[in-house]
Amino acid sequence: MIDYSKYQFLVVDDFSDFRTSVKNMLKQMAVSHIDTAANAKEALELCRLKRYDIILHDYNLGAGKNGQQVLEEIHERKLMTPHCIFVMVTAETSQAMVMSALECEPDAYLTKPFNRASLQQRLDKLVQRKQALKSVLDAVHKADHQAVVEACQTVMREQPKYRPQCLRYQANALQALGQDRALEKMLTAIMADRPLPWALVALADLYRRMEQLDKAENLLEQGVRLFPMLPMIYDGLAAIYQDRNDLPKAQQWLEQGLRISPHALHRQIVLGTVARQNQDGEAALKAWRQAVELGRNSVFHSAENHLNLAATLNDQLSENPDPKVTLELRQTLNEMQQTWSEDTGLHVRSNLLQASALQKTGKGGEASALLSKAQSQLAQLDTFFSPQAALEVADNLRALGQAEQAEQMLASCAEMYGDDPAVMQQIADKTDNPALLDTSKRAADFNRQGIQHYQQKAYPEALEAFRQAQKLQPRNISFALNTAQSLLRLIASEPNAALQEECRNCLQQVRSIPPSDSRYERYLKLSKHVESA
Repeated sequence: MIDYSKYQFLVVDDFSDFRTSVKNMLKQMAVSHIDTAANAKEALELCRLKRYDIILHDYNLGAGKNGQQVLEEIHERKLMTPHCIFVMVTAETSQAMVMSALECEPDAYLTKPFNRASLQQRLDKLVQRKQALKSVLDAVHKADHQAVVEACQTVMREQPKYRPQCLRYQANALQALGQDRALEKMLTAIMADRPLPWALVALADLYRRMEQLDKAENLLEQGVRLFPMLPMIYDGLAAIYQDRNDLPKAQQWLEQGLRISPHALHRQIVLGTVARQNQDGEAALKAWRQAVELGRNSVFHSAENHLNLAATLNDQLSENPDPKVTLELRQTLNEMQQTWSEDTGLHVRSNLLQASALQKTGKGGEASALLSKAQSQLAQLDTFFSPQAALEVADNLRALGQAEQAEQMLASCAEMYGDDPAVMQQIADKTDNPALLDTSKRAADFNRQGIQHYQQKAYPEALEAFRQAQKLQPRNISFALNTAQSLLRLIASEPNAALQEECRNCLQQVRSIPPSDSRYERYLKLSKHVESA
């Protein structure tokens, strides 16, 4: 029998009577430490202050965040360890709600009403499982992927009933270690024995990363037959068709996934993007409206959803200058500017979009005023845009008759992100300036040489190649970071004040890197390293 007296419990429900009822059940189980919360704000605050062993969380909390969004935020902000048990509790049984709850993967799902016996029976099994997997979860918590693999093998040998859970942890660890062949072998064996949904999706994702799209597609189509209610299968098929640039087919698969689980924010965002590329304005509008609404209470709340909705509305004005569309566009952008009032870059993009809309509806004077305001804000920006934002700004500037400034924006984008072939292809589609494209190609070639030298531990040769790349494109983020890393490698073996100053200057040149950029953490680490070198 499990001793719950030392377990820390959190019960979250918007009805006080239910909280009291559950609290009484837990006391009958000898639980001594019970906190309660009536809403998501209280729950998250308690999770920031304290680490819980078991959380019983209602799905529908009325206004504000729901249980799914709370669990997403707890994961995103690392407010609980892998050892914690999170049980989603609800009286609702609609498919949309159930699927959205399951997609965020709580440890269990408990339907109201329930009694003490059924609650304890469920918790006992969950606690026993967590105890059996303790060594695995300890390694997961430390992000020691090799230790995860070894712990999984031990548990599977000693307690084979937990093999399914161990296999999944082991698969995640092998992926993190980059051991694709071992991962493929393991997942193939699982599928040959008894197809598991997560293993099927993981193997298809691996094939896709290995650019074996036909194998991935065949596997996922098998998944549609075996597990037709699993939305991730449709996401995988959509991604494959995006890779093939068959966007209409990608859109069809995304729409199928959303029919099963319509409350998935990330899926609405992908659909909005793909539908807009397909020039399916109606589907894009529906998806972006959903993304804005779903994002209001989400930890993944993003201004990009508002901007994409506004841009899609602006597309509609090209065909039909409807005052209702203009009003929705203005309201969407005003809400965004109020929510993210300190972000000048967002305000530039917002003002350019509104200027474009005003121009389409025949209000040239107001459009010119907003354009001037955006240009003034643009000149004062401390950080540069993400690649997609920069390309969007260039398009809006060109549409507003500012061709020269649009070319300057593309040149800046190429200089900062020229090592990314996908970005350079998009730039090539928007400019006929051969010098801009040639410079980026030569710089990328030097960067590739530098990476090869660095991997071969020929650090002086790597540094020289990176310097050549950076000379051609001084503000390129990857080139600067690669140069800085090579300099630090040489400084580590032989301290040199001149090299340290060069390293500092490299990082200074890319100080405008947006925090949303995936390389921002690397930039911060290198900056910290150079100061302590």
